[in-house]
Amino acid sequence: MTQTPAAVPVTAKSFDALVKKEGVVFLDWWASWCGPCRAFAPIYEQAAQRHKDIVWGKVDTDAEQELAAAFEIRSIPTLMIFRDGILLFEQPGMVPGKALDELAEKVRALDMADVRRKIAAAEAAERQAKAG
Repeated sequence: MTQTPAAVPVTAKSFDALVKKEGVVFLDWWASWCGPCRAFAPIYEQAAQRHKDIVWGKVDTDAEQELAAAFEIRSIPTLMIFRDGILLFEQPGMVPGKALDELAEKVRALDMADVRRKIAAAEAAERQAKAG
């Protein structure tokens, strides 16, 4: 019996609905011709099987060139993590399974009200600096 992939394909059309909703979303930016992407795929799928409360998406950078350009993807694979519509983590390169597990735990444990306050404070400081 083959296991169904836990990671879902993400397109420009499905991106906003997926990422902007409540909850945690991991995104793997990849391409079929990319050796490290192919090596990372089973590690990513296994993590998705372990953490079913998280949405695990895959963005094919060849098929979704405009989306990849909008996020300035320069190296693949690139891992991004969103929670409640906020980008919290971005890292190019393969990520070991144990590190994916640790990231999942850390993102789940975040106080998102505190994260929003810090973002608002940083944006206010930036506006003040530009106005000053």
